[in-house]
Amino acid sequence: MYRKWLFRLALMVLPLGVLAGCSSVDVEHYAGTTPRLDIGDYFNGKTRAWGMVQDYSGEVQRRFTVDINGQLEGNTLTLDERFTYDNGKTDRRVWTFERQGENRWIGHADDVEQAVEARQAGHVFHMNYRLPVEVSGREMTFTLDDWMYLQPDGRLINRTAMSKFGVTLAEITIVFDRNAPP
Repeated sequence: MYRKWLFRLALMVLPLGVLAGCSSVDVEHYAGTTPRLDIGDYFNGKTRAWGMVQDYSGEVQRRFTVDINGQLEGNTLTLDERFTYDNGKTDRRVWTFERQGENRWIGHADDVEQAVEARQAGHVFHMNYRLPVEVSGREMTFTLDDWMYLQPDGRLINRTAMSKFGVTLAEITIVFDRNAPP
């Protein structure tokens, strides 16, 4: 109850400029960085990941693991993601990405509202999309600003801001490891 009240109060007192959101760094800013990330190469095969969801205050709300089976055929990358949450619940999302050029992909998933344009440059991959999520028994649509950063050791760090009306309400952090046993 307290959090709902605090959120409503924040919406009333925040200046309109904050609600409009801040522009993020352009993915091209990372064009010359290494190691070079290509999601088709990185996710082709099996990958394991560990993540958490933090609310606007930084409190961890959920932890999870993800087992991903990726298959690259020609210019099409399919990612079958199987989530297991700390409370034992499971979920599944299947992404299909079509390569549109060296650094651009178009992605689709059943629970994502529309086609997603994704770009990669240097060690970075970025996409922005709208995702309906059930919160306290009702569906809310969030905008997700999703950034992945390839590390020199081969791990991939994913940071995602979940926002509504331009206000970040949650953040997701995931670490992917292609060499971890399933």
